[in-house]
Amino acid sequence: MSDERPEKPLPEKTSLEKPSLGNTSLEKPATGQPSPESAAAAEPPALRASDADRERVVDRLRDAVAEGRLDMEEFEERLEAAYTSRTYAELEPLTRDLPAAGSSPSPAPVSAPGPSSAWPDRIGGTGTSATAVAVMSGFQRKGRWTVPARFNAVAIWGGGELDLREADFAEREVVITCVAVMGGIEITVPPGVEVDVRGIGIMGAFDQGKSLDNRPEPGAPRVVVNGLALWGGVAVKVKQPKGQKGQKGLDGGAPRKEL
Repeated sequence: MSDERPEKPLPEKTSLEKPSLGNTSLEKPATGQPSPESAAAAEPPALRASDADRERVVDRLRDAVAEGRLDMEEFEERLEAAYTSRTYAELEPLTRDLPAAGSSPSPAPVSAPGPSSAWPDRIGGTGTSATAVAVMSGFQRKGRWTVPARFNAVAIWGGGELDLREADFAEREVVITCVAVMGGIEITVPPGVEVDVRGIGIMGAFDQGKSLDNRPEPGAPRVVVNGLALWGGVAVKVKQPKGQKGQKGLDGGAPRKEL
């Protein structure tokens, strides 16, 4: 009998190789500019403008014409562009070179503080009323009231009085539009208030009476008077507030006379 034993088959070598990951890539994505598709997806959509947005731009353009910042040709071009604009991006360039409403790019003249040094306390709030109409009659606004940013006064075969000497002002600049047809409107402002009269008179007049040393005071309101006088008149006067008649001037000299 033979002592030889059959040799056991050697076990196959265990593979130590890592399993294949197929086409899976472990490389980090390359950094750089996003693709055009992703950039377009990230860009916010253009916001649509409403009718109210277009009207606000048109109102600012009309003010710019009245202030002499735009001529009629420029106004007509921008007006057409405003009404045909669909987005804010199309509206924004139309007023980009214009100052914001109610602001003045030119600095106010510097002068010594006067008796109405508390102007900041009289600016701000809500207008008491925005319109006054007199047809073969009259209207009056006087005493303590708040002048809105825009006030419309109409006098047809009648008369009206706007006394701002004791009034507050909704904004730093207020615009009073007057229409006088065979009638008259009188506007009285206290000393120190800057007044800008721009109205048109046809067989009528817009009269800004000469004031005695009416230099605008720092922080005082600015009153713009415009509109139309047809066979009528609009007069702007400067008077001391009631109770201050005969008050001495700032230099201690003779009292100011009421105009």
